[in-house]
Amino acid sequence: MLPPDDAPPPVLLRSVLYLPGSNARALAKAATLPADAFIFDLEDAVAPDAKPDARRQVAGALAELPRDDRRRIVRVNAHDTPWGDDDLALVAGLRPGLVDAVLLPKVESAATVARARAALPPGLDIACMIETPRGVLAAEAIAAAPGVSMLVVGTSDLAKDLRVRPHPERLPLLFSLSRVVLVARAHGLGVLDGPCLDLTSPGAFDREAAQGVALGFDGKTLIHPSTIDAANRHFAPTPDEITAARRVVDAFTAAAARGSGVVVVDGRLVEALHVQAACHRLALAAAIERSGRTGGA
Repeated sequence: MLPPDDAPPPVLLRSVLYLPGSNARALAKAATLPADAFIFDLEDAVAPDAKPDARRQVAGALAELPRDDRRRIVRVNAHDTPWGDDDLALVAGLRPGLVDAVLLPKVESAATVARARAALPPGLDIACMIETPRGVLAAEAIAAAPGVSMLVVGTSDLAKDLRVRPHPERLPLLFSLSRVVLVARAHGLGVLDGPCLDLTSPGAFDREAAQGVALGFDGKTLIHPSTIDAANRHFAPTPDEITAARRVVDAFTAAAARGSGVVVVDGRLVEALHVQAACHRLALAAAIERSGRTGGA
């Protein structure tokens, strides 16, 4: 069965760039960058004595950034820090439409989500960083909390807490990465992979992004604009995938018109689940085309 024609287009999350709230130049540059979304960061990227200025700069940057399809996310400090309540108050006081979601760091329980939800306007999405062992274990309860729309893996903090050694294939993190994807899909949430910190080794980002695609992530958080095009390319359907998806949908549509319940494409039986996957892939490709952010070659 094909999805209804009025189904909402997919939210693009292939490339989600962190913007340090204390870096006015980086904030101003956002409008020129082809990222699918931006995280205006008030947490790790901002020194303690720079937090008040960062809040003012983020509020100003959000007001000046042209409104389009790109998601605007503000990462706040944790509620048990001296800055968390003021960060939430900043977001709550913004003009409606300036921000799409709040990103909560180091979430380990649904209670953290509820506390933030009570301080925020109704309808504002909440994204949760899963970056501790407790967070990974509690991911299902966190995902089920009202208002949560996305899970974001914080791979650096998670690796630190797990006391794992760096590995080119991220083998020590695979269980945690897959568990977060599994939970996100079970609850219909978006899910983002952590950033690649190796910006100099040839192929490092491409390998990590390709792994994220294989694991089922919607996209990747980024720490440098130079990786935006690569993320956009990796997390988009390939031309061959788009062609194959069109063939599946066309064959299914033709079979339905004939009253046939059997669809075979390239010798493979096509079922409803394959058609739904093909429709999603085509919808994603269409959303990317409309955005104009197709990624480099």
